[in-house]
Amino acid sequence: MKARKANIKRKTTETDITVGINLDGSGKSDIKTPINFLNHMLTLFARHGLFDLKLKASGDVEVDMHHTNEDIGICLGQAIKKALTDKSGIRRFGFSSLPMDEALAEVSLDICNRPCLKFRVHSSEFMAEGKEYSLNYLKQFLQAVASNAGITLHAEIVYGEDSHHIIEAVFKAFGRALKDAVAIDPRIKGILSTKGIL
Repeated sequence: MKARKANIKRKTTETDITVGINLDGSGKSDIKTPINFLNHMLTLFARHGLFDLKLKASGDVEVDMHHTNEDIGICLGQAIKKALTDKSGIRRFGFSSLPMDEALAEVSLDICNRPCLKFRVHSSEFMAEGKEYSLNYLKQFLQAVASNAGITLHAEIVYGEDSHHIIEAVFKAFGRALKDAVAIDPRIKGILSTKGIL
């Protein structure tokens, strides 16, 4: 089977981003952005999803990390969609429930070309402001990926106390759920839909 790879480059007055992804990789990554915490999270996403991911970004983080964070999500989503081509033979659905110490996160997704994010938090840790990578930044990132990849994505933080553990659990669960959804099943002929199209 030919490796499913894609490269995306996006430059605006606020950010400059290049992304390369191989959905059939081994979990290798080379991530360089000005958001160090996001670098760590994307490394975990690639490792647990077994994606080879190369990402380089610069942006106006001296103003706020919002633009860079969101634009990285946009580019990653576009790369995933491009690498999937016609989606022939993919399992389409993925789910992961993942613990990280005291935190538990669950991610369910459908690669269906109907972008949607449902982000549910059972925690008081939701920080809308601040310089640290908050759950609000996590939500913005997931929304950008889902919208540009054509994914219905449900991310639920069941519980947790440490915000690092909570966000890490989500990124790992997202990687594992996406790995299952993009996997090729030889029993699936064409598209896994009674409509014959996604």
